[in-house]
Amino acid sequence: MEQSLWGHLPLLLRSSKDSVEYILQTLWRTRKTGLDRSDWDMIRDMLQLQNESDLDPLLVCLRILIRRCVYENVKRDEIQRLFPDEVSPELQRLLTLLLQKFQREWREDVIKDQGGLPRLKTMTWDMANPEAEYVDPVAVINLKLVNDSQTRVKETEVKFELANDTLETMLNSMYCIRDQFSNVGEASNDHLSQDANV
Repeated sequence: MEQSLWGHLPLLLRSSKDSVEYILQTLWRTRKTGLDRSDWDMIRDMLQLQNESDLDPLLVCLRILIRRCVYENVKRDEIQRLFPDEVSPELQRLLTLLLQKFQREWREDVIKDQGGLPRLKTMTWDMANPEAEYVDPVAVINLKLVNDSQTRVKETEVKFELANDTLETMLNSMYCIRDQFSNVGEASNDHLSQDANV
């Protein structure tokens, strides 16, 4: 089905770059609600479409491109790879330029829509049933998380148990995270020292 959708993209060549930009921005603005009739009519008029049935597949195709560009972590220089060969180079260039133009802004909108992730405020732990002889030891972990990206600061408390085997799994994951942080820090330090040598 997606293959047949690409065939509707050349309809964009009937209008100016500014019109295509307006269409993409309108599709992004209405990503949650869908187009209302006035937006739909305006886009149809911009593209000078006589046959109304041509517009919906074009809009679906553009929404697919926008979603891939924003949600699939496509890098700016990889956007052009989203298009199959059947899309003309002229159209690929136009859409690539416009998608690159708005990609950062749209990604920021997505982050705002999601709200921020909570961060760790405190962590405490205690051993559960330390006197029990026949029970495997279990630690009870208590995390306090705070989400200060919302209008009101919200605290959440999470409690969970860790047995020895799950503790080992968790520690291994934490070591991997620590190593990733170290690698990122080393890479940025290398980059800074290279900049200083220039």
